[in-house]
Amino acid sequence: MTTILVADDHDLVRTGIVRLLEDIVNFKVVGEAKTGEESVKLARELKPDIVLMDVKMPGFGGIEATKKILASCEATRVIAVSGVTDNLFTEKLMKAGASGYVTKDAEFDEIVKAIYSVQKGKPYMSSEMAQELAFRKFSGAGHDQSPFEILSERELQVSLMIANGEKPPKIAAALCVSPKTVNSYRYRIFEKLHIKSDVELVRLAIKYKLLDP
Repeated sequence: MTTILVADDHDLVRTGIVRLLEDIVNFKVVGEAKTGEESVKLARELKPDIVLMDVKMPGFGGIEATKKILASCEATRVIAVSGVTDNLFTEKLMKAGASGYVTKDAEFDEIVKAIYSVQKGKPYMSSEMAQELAFRKFSGAGHDQSPFEILSERELQVSLMIANGEKPPKIAAALCVSPKTVNSYRYRIFEKLHIKSDVELVRLAIKYKLLDP
């Protein structure tokens, strides 16, 4: 029996995935999470074989959640299931330790294939993302490359939390750092992105599809 934790902040999407998984023989959904923090908490409690992880969730999000889960649950494997098709998230998640990446617009069968593949120790990436990454490596970075590419994983996570309206004390608590450290990240992010305010950060995040408009 393969135990699965589904993490997605959209109730309809999460419920739909859960119901489809429950129809697969030998698949058992043992938990559901709406935030990055909740997914980490449940993963540590339930020790699932697989975590289907949304990228853009409230809190510290999918990248940080993936790192924390894999650090404390050695047998658990994470598969990103997201509407984000940007290479930025794909590469960051793979570096964080995710074993697979499937887009939400893929057929459900692809999620099942990803689970079977990851269980066998083989990484899995949706055909759409594999083609995009291959094209990028072949042709080099495009002219519309996201400015967020230059941010570190932690800077990217802090920028998303700021853009989502999180305050420094809450970000600090979620990432286990001090508010002063968060502010240092904030100024570094502004400098790298050539912006001066949180409003500009939000606009930039929406422009490059890191946030829903």
